[in-house]
Amino acid sequence: MVNAIIWKGDRLELIDQRALPFEETFFVCRDVAETAFAIKDMVVRGAPAIGVTAAYGLALALRRDANAQSFSEACEILANARPTAANLFDAIAYMRRGLGNIDGLANPAAEAERLAKAYHQDDLAKNRAMGRHGARYLADARRVLTHCNTGSLATSGWGTALGVIRQMKLDSGLDMVYADETRPFLQGARLTVWECVQDEIPVRLVTDGMGGLLMSEGKVDAVIVGSDRIAANGDVANKIGTFMTALAAKHHGVPFVVAAPTTTIDRNAASGKEIPIERRPPKEVTHVRGQRIVQEGVEVENPAFDVTPAELVTAIVTEEGVFHYPYDFRQS
Repeated sequence: MVNAIIWKGDRLELIDQRALPFEETFFVCRDVAETAFAIKDMVVRGAPAIGVTAAYGLALALRRDANAQSFSEACEILANARPTAANLFDAIAYMRRGLGNIDGLANPAAEAERLAKAYHQDDLAKNRAMGRHGARYLADARRVLTHCNTGSLATSGWGTALGVIRQMKLDSGLDMVYADETRPFLQGARLTVWECVQDEIPVRLVTDGMGGLLMSEGKVDAVIVGSDRIAANGDVANKIGTFMTALAAKHHGVPFVVAAPTTTIDRNAASGKEIPIERRPPKEVTHVRGQRIVQEGVEVENPAFDVTPAELVTAIVTEEGVFHYPYDFRQS
């Protein structure tokens, strides 16, 4: 299990996911501006990891300037880093609640550090519980398809969908994990494959458009993915390309399972129509590792996420258990 988020007391060290799998380097955050940059520029990504990083970013902010006004400004800076991941806003709300009247605290920085560490450990515990629930639910699945990266790099450790896969390997073994490359940022090719190799999980890289063919050939027992935000009705926002994979799974009768902690559920969003979809820079599509792959002047659409309707989702696995359609997450 990769330790991708390391708190050092006066700084936050993050594995720079932009450089993987070619280099294992760390990006150092010493203030809230650097933390927001790390989130926005995909140094760190994955909804749970973004949330944990934001909590530590607020701890860094109070180390530098321990008053309510600067804390409020730090919350705003982080909230504007990326719009879709619900965990980012959950972490900010958690820190606000925990700190309360900052100007009335004897040592706001120390209390913020304690809260951030607790949030980090709580996410890890949620990951572990999710893995156990999901592995039991998919006990008979030996060949799984996954999309994007949902492992230690995307969380506090262990993972959501990849955490379930890790637990499946431990409990009953796996024949194969098919990892979508996940264009355009290649989180599957660069990160999921790398994590599977580290953990000796059998893995095969496939293109994003290959899932339907694999299912038609009977090579996939289940699809399991993560999520950046889940609406109250069970609509799921996840990395672009998830929706078409869910459609293929429905057509072929293959279970389509989402693994995410309850911090990813947005109970205020009635459906996926209310989930903001981040648009990323065109260069992520037109270039690969800095090299242009299309001609100049081509217009680009680059939404980072799509929404899979709840009726296509066989089950949603959280730390609280396994839920089935129709979903109702309005109650906490």
